[in-house]
Amino acid sequence: MQQEVRLEVVAADAGARLDVYLANKIPWLSRNRIQQLIESGAVQTSRPCPRCKDRVEAGELITLVVPPPKASTLEPQDIPLDIIYEDDDLLVINKQAGLPVHPGAGNPDGTLVNALLSKIGNLSSIGGVERPGIVHRLDKDTSGLLLVAKNDVAHRSLSEALARREIHRVYWALVLRNPTANSGTIRASVARHPAIRTKMAVVRNAGKEAVTHWRVLERFHGFSLIEYSLETGRTHQIRVHTASIGHPVLGDTAYGGSVARAAQLIPPRKQELLHSIRAVTRQLLHAKEISFVHPRTHQEMHFSSPLPEDFQKALDALRIHGKDAL
Repeated sequence: MQQEVRLEVVAADAGARLDVYLANKIPWLSRNRIQQLIESGAVQTSRPCPRCKDRVEAGELITLVVPPPKASTLEPQDIPLDIIYEDDDLLVINKQAGLPVHPGAGNPDGTLVNALLSKIGNLSSIGGVERPGIVHRLDKDTSGLLLVAKNDVAHRSLSEALARREIHRVYWALVLRNPTANSGTIRASVARHPAIRTKMAVVRNAGKEAVTHWRVLERFHGFSLIEYSLETGRTHQIRVHTASIGHPVLGDTAYGGSVARAAQLIPPRKQELLHSIRAVTRQLLHAKEISFVHPRTHQEMHFSSPLPEDFQKALDALRIHGKDAL
């Protein structure tokens, strides 16, 4: 069934673009989806034909009608999933590296969503027909914890909590080189790369606000184990942020952390370590912890995930062969 949202613009929000205003007020709809709804005539304002770029005015009444989702064409697929928690409202998945979260360019199927449709069946429809139940995302080659909503009430509540920065996510990564400090915060807006559209980039005076806190857990010769905590959750946020300060994630070819570049940091006598680093086949970034308030019971929930085998092997090799050269 369709949903209707009614809003009155307060003075503090006056002057914002219509699509940006709605995206901020309705976190369970993506800005792209909101733009589609505006262009289709599903948004009513004081103007006869509202446009995405229109500026909202204080006291203006805005009505958004979200039509019922179209029937999904996604096929359930029997793909192994590590479900570490499940109840009537949500699941917490320990996603394996190499598994896309939802269909997209280059990944029409074989995704987490296809697996969920096979194992769970009905999921929240708020994410649309291609992203049912998806509250937040992980990159294809990032492993770790992912939150999935089973129904619209849970999805809306969790999306709003995410927008209020009340869902806490902690990641571990092996990165190139050693930061000078032991901890810090990266505050740098992120936008689509101007030349390579599959990448993101740190930008000034544009893009979306992005904040990442980090601290060094262990140091090795040429490498560091770092913990990251997210305030925001932009596409590729940790990868582009940590690369921007000179410490790309090991194995992240898109942002300067390629195995070939990492191998240059290893002394020639460290052949065992070199062999282990060359065995890395993806970015060693792992979503290790997630904490949130349950949308129905209001209970504090906390989950932690062990490092996957490939990450642990690289870390063990650094602990054995990468300490004495510091």
